Amino acid sequence: MTHPAPQDLVVTQATLADWPVISGWAAAEGWNPGLGDGPAFFAQDPDGFFLGRIDGEPVSAVSVVTYGSDYAFLGCYLVRPDLRGRGHGLTTWKTALAHAGERTVGLDGVVAQQDNYRRSGFELAHRTIRFTGVATGVAAPTGVRPAGPGDLAAVTAYDSACMPADRPRFLAEWLTRDGHRVHVRHDGGRLTGYGVIRPGHDCLRVGPLFADTADDARALFAALAADAAGREIAVDVPEPNAEGVKLALEAGLAASFETARMYTGPVRDHARERVFGVTTLELG
Repeated sequence: MTHPAPQDLVVTQATLADWPVISGWAAAEGWNPGLGDGPAFFAQDPDGFFLGRIDGEPVSAVSVVTYGSDYAFLGCYLVRPDLRGRGHGLTTWKTALAHAGERTVGLDGVVAQQDNYRRSGFELAHRTIRFTGVATGVAAPTGVRPAGPGDLAAVTAYDSACMPADRPRFLAEWLTRDGHRVHVRHDGGRLTGYGVIRPGHDCLRVGPLFADTADDARALFAALAADAAGREIAVDVPEPNAEGVKLALEAGLAASFETARMYTGPVRDHARERVFGVTTLELG
C-alpha cells in the first residue's frame, strides 16, 4: 500500500469557510473549541490560518496568528488521524511558522508534543491545567454586572495589561459574539477584572478570566457560573497562579487536561498574576 508523500501536500492560507474543518478536528482531539470562535480568530489575523491539502482534500492545519510586530501565537496544529506520521504536519508547520517572521511565538502544547516543540526552539514557561465540572449557581457579590457596549474601551485596555500583545480586533468580536456572556467587576469607577463564558463543542468554556485579585476573580467566576448553573464548564488555569487553581478546586472542578505554555523568545511584561483563566488554548 502506498501513501501520499509530503511532496504531494499543497499548503495554502485557510479562510473562514475552512474553519468548520479545523474546529471539527480540534473538537475530535478534545480541545473543545468554542462554537463561535472562528470569526473572532480570523478578525485578529485573517492571514494566520493554514491548511494542507492532498488532491484538494484537507489533511493538516496550523494557525500562526500575529499580534503587532513582536508576538504571534501558534495553535490548531492538527493532522487527519489516518494520515499522521508521514510528514504532512511538519510541512504545514514550517509553512505556517514563516508567517510569524521575527516575532516571538507562543503556543500551548500537549504533553506528547512538547519535546518536538523544544527541538523547534520553544522553551517552557509554565503548565496550564484545564479544570472541568458542573457549575453551581451562587449569587455573585456586588460590583459584578454584565458588560455593555460602553465597557469595550475599558475592557480592551485591561486586557492589554494582561497579555503579551494588544488585540483590539479580536476583542471587538469576542466580546460581542452570540452566546458569549461577558461580566465585569468595578471598584468605584475602576475596572478590576472581566470574564467571558461561551458555548463549546463539549461544554461551556470560561475564558478569559482576568482579575486584579483572587476576590475579584471569585466574584466574576460566580457570575459566570450562575449563567451556566447545572451545566458542565471548563476553565484553563496557568499553574503558577495558585489562587486560580484554588478557585477552580473550590468550585468543585477537577483537573482533566494539561498543556505547556512555551515561547521561542521573550515576551513583553504583562500582569501574569491577573490571569486566572486563559482566553483559549488556540490563540493564547
